Amino acid sequence: MPQMAPISWFLLFFIFSITFILFCSLNYYSYLPSSPKSNELKNIKLNSMNWKW
Repeated sequence: MPQMAPISWFLLFFIFSITFILFCSLNYYSYLPSSPKSNELKNIKLNSMNWKW
């Protein structure tokens, strides 16, 4: 098998790194969480954090 030159290894690493970064950033920014509505916020009961020793 022929050996790859160091520049080819660097180019391959660079292309895979850029692809990985783009894939992760696109996945991160494509997620749109649904914002809770004001009616839902009023129905949430808050538990008091008073410790009963």
